[in-house]
Amino acid sequence: MDPYSIFADIIAGRAPASKVYEDDDVVAFMDIRPMTPGHLLVVPRVAARCLAELDPVIGGKLFQVGQRLAGALRASEVGCDGVNFFLADGVTAGQEVFHVHLHVIPRTPGDGFGLRGRPTTPPRADLDYLAGSIRGALARAGGL
Repeated sequence: MDPYSIFADIIAGRAPASKVYEDDDVVAFMDIRPMTPGHLLVVPRVAARCLAELDPVIGGKLFQVGQRLAGALRASEVGCDGVNFFLADGVTAGQEVFHVHLHVIPRTPGDGFGLRGRPTTPPRADLDYLAGSIRGALARAGGL
């Protein structure tokens, strides 16, 4: 873990941030490259490059705080109609800063933001096969 990442600097108070929330576990602040107005980041205080390194209790806290922030976004002057959560885990998933962080993105009609993909409809047998593989990996890792 690079102890000098921008998020570590924000957490330590060495870099500026427009904070909206902080407690002993997480800090939430405005994204400096927002997808939409009001775009927030929720960052754990503990250094974790990826989800595998993050304590599950702190991971849950990211989403708990994100949920509260979603309500605050709706009630604020942002006045969004919806909220997307986004967390990129790894380069292929689009992670750019290697300190786990949850994006809380307010949405309004016609805002231009969206997830683009190519959905498919695989055969049920393929879905069942992959579900079994994932269940097996969960069991080997000790379950949830």
